[in-house]
Order: sequence, then C-alpha cells, then structure tokens
Amino acid sequence: MEKTLQEIENEVVDEFSMFDEWLDKYEYLIELGKSLKDYPESDKIDEKLIKGCQSRVWLDYKVADGKIFFNADSDAIITKGIISLLIRIYSGRTPQEILSSDFSVVDRIGLKENLSPTRAGGLASMIEKIREVAAENI
Repeated sequence: MEKTLQEIENEVVDEFSMFDEWLDKYEYLIELGKSLKDYPESDKIDEKLIKGCQSRVWLDYKVADGKIFFNADSDAIITKGIISLLIRIYSGRTPQEILSSDFSVVDRIGLKENLSPTRAGGLASMIEKIREVAAENI
C-alpha cells in the first residue's frame, strides 16, 4: 500500500535524526542527490529553472492519474540533495495533498536553520515552485 504524505515526512525526520552532526546530515543530502534519476540535458532550459536559487535547479513534472510526478537536477551537490528530498516527499502526490502540506518537514529536520541564507532562499523558492505546479494542476 502506498504511504501517506505524513508517513513519508516522518520517515525523513527519522532518517535525519540518526545523525548528530550537521556535517553528517549534509553528507546524507549529497547521497540523496545522487539517487535522482537522470535529468535529460535537453530539458535543462531556462523555462524549467527555478527562479530565486543561487545555483541552477531545473524542475520538470508530468501529471498522470491525478498525481504530479517531479524530476529535477541541480549543478550544486547540496542543492541537488535538497531538491531530491522534496521530490521524494512530494512526487506522486495529488495537487490537493501538496497544497495541504505545510512543508514543516524542512523545519522538523532542522534544514532551514542549518543552511546559508542563499541556500535557505533557494529552498523557499523550490517549495514555492512545487506549490505553484500543484495549484496549476488542480
């Protein structure tokens, strides 16, 4: 049976709580980024860039059976890990599920306060873009 959004968020919180040091959490984020499926070079176009990120982050999606499936890539390893984490949580969800999420998982794992201001701004832009895609596909 498919896991609920809440169950996946709780899994992520549990995984991050296994690490005491933020350096280890960054390493884990980098590993998550490596798990992203290949993003076609032909899709690395300006229309798919998320505005507001210091590094380049491309986000693409398709809608199938009323659910949104995201794919992304970034030219920075930590950023790639952050977007892969968001994709893990929100890809395959309905627009309503995404829009009803408060995205507090990023606070619960301590991500926002452990990022540089520019990366935190990029994280906010990624969340905003995911919400925007959900709102456009209701």
